[in-house]
Amino acid sequence: MRPGPYERHRELLHSVVRAIAAGACHRPFTEATGQDAADAGMRSTRTAGKVFRSLLGRPFELGQPGELGRVHTELSPYGLALAIDYPRCDPAELVAAAGRAAAGWRAAGPYQRAGLAVEILRRLNTRSHELALAVHHTTGQPLQAAFRAAGPPAQDRALEAVAQAFTESERVPADLHWQSAERGGQPRALRGTCTLVPRGVSLLVGCPDFPLWNGYPGLFASLVTGNPVVVAPHPRSVLPLAITVRVARQVLAEAGHSPDLVTLAVAEPERQVHRRLATDPAVRIVDYTGSARFADWLEQHARQAAVFTNRTGLNTVVVDSTDNYRGLVRGLALSSCRCNGTVRTTPQNILVPERGFLTDEGHKTLRDLGADLGDAVDRLLAHPARAARVLGAITADEVRSALTEAARYGPVLHSSGPVAHPDHPYADLRSPLLVRLRAADERVYTREWPGPVSFLVGTDSTSHSLALLRRTVARHGALYAAVHSTDPLVLAAAETAALDAGVHLVENLDDLPADPSSALAELPGAGAHFITGRFSVVRARRHAPPPASAPPPARLEATGALIDV
Repeated sequence: MRPGPYERHRELLHSVVRAIAAGACHRPFTEATGQDAADAGMRSTRTAGKVFRSLLGRPFELGQPGELGRVHTELSPYGLALAIDYPRCDPAELVAAAGRAAAGWRAAGPYQRAGLAVEILRRLNTRSHELALAVHHTTGQPLQAAFRAAGPPAQDRALEAVAQAFTESERVPADLHWQSAERGGQPRALRGTCTLVPRGVSLLVGCPDFPLWNGYPGLFASLVTGNPVVVAPHPRSVLPLAITVRVARQVLAEAGHSPDLVTLAVAEPERQVHRRLATDPAVRIVDYTGSARFADWLEQHARQAAVFTNRTGLNTVVVDSTDNYRGLVRGLALSSCRCNGTVRTTPQNILVPERGFLTDEGHKTLRDLGADLGDAVDRLLAHPARAARVLGAITADEVRSALTEAARYGPVLHSSGPVAHPDHPYADLRSPLLVRLRAADERVYTREWPGPVSFLVGTDSTSHSLALLRRTVARHGALYAAVHSTDPLVLAAAETAALDAGVHLVENLDDLPADPSSALAELPGAGAHFITGRFSVVRARRHAPPPASAPPPARLEATGALIDV
């Protein structure tokens, strides 16, 4: 007899559970592949390219309920004709179908749900290169960056969410036993049951730049805790999540569950299907990572749901001093260029005292830092092939508009200009924009600017910089903050400011990777509530039945005598 999904994946699941409990980093999908080998495979694979191209210009079938027509909303920034038609389904019908499937999924229990979630991830892992091509051609990310954002690292991120959800679900005891005090009598025994009750239909609102990296934690956390999921991708980045939904539906159907536990909601942008779904009374969970403006809208309007948001916001760097000035400059330049300023660690606001700062090369002014940053960007992007690997292509007019508008607010230290792609002449690559501002220009740098826009902001002192970080990030959100200082007291003050603002902090790291931390560290809410907010625990209790009457003593015959035992 073939083992069930939990038994097949038990060791893999529990290896991640143990790593989380120990505070260790265990990434089995990435470790099994090896990042260098994966990058090489991404460059040379042909099979994935054939599979990917087989999707183009054809209907993308899912067999979902409530289909009203077909829609395609994506354009590749690299000039490839996608022309994929997705089913446009009635949002109310998708939510109703998810609700009908929920009872059987709840009854499956956490072991089967976790096992099937891992099975979905294993199948997605075999399609990593195809998913990377889908991300590459819908978001504009360079190919190697797309592989990291859609392949094994993203699957490990999802696996951590599965393990965390499984752990919290398993923590709920099935049976309860206790005694109650009876007035004027003996205590009476009580028995009861504890049942994990999923919150209800979950909505995943996709983001345009990192649809899988940002979407997987919420998707799999909801599934493992028993909640069906409606996936509403951003109209510019449908294909990566559509492939994910198709794989999930296949796995669920093969296991005897309704495939409508996971559905795809796609429509023309003007229909704003994500807003309609987010305010549906039957939708009880909403997951979103992206702009602070839409996150605020969700929290204000989706009041019937538990809303888990992660705001891109105002990533901020505080520069106080450094013993590696060249490393600092190179790291800021690279972080500003990566994926056209869309990665989680892209700095928007660089806060530096007006009087300058101390380095291993002596005192540096803001003018020095601005000039050196511009030179570092130019050197980085001087080689076309390297520029294409770093930048990626712009997909949105709002980014182009932002680059034009931001340049009007202050002295331009590095202008944004076109960069030629060696293989795709029509791809729109732009170098990052760096603008000098004063601390008083809050109306400019407290806006969330899309794309490769950074501001070098002069402050009164490092204390002033930290106060700005605390206030602006607490109000507008951010994914990361960074501090550069050789003074332990400044680092301690920066940690306090980051705690007050509720933002992840990195200290004296010259080159911030695009994905510097694990899924667990980045779960919205940064803790167990990201999981436990998706279910409640319902108890039933009753008097325990009295023990059966004692049987008569057994009689054993030994050496001719009767012995009571």
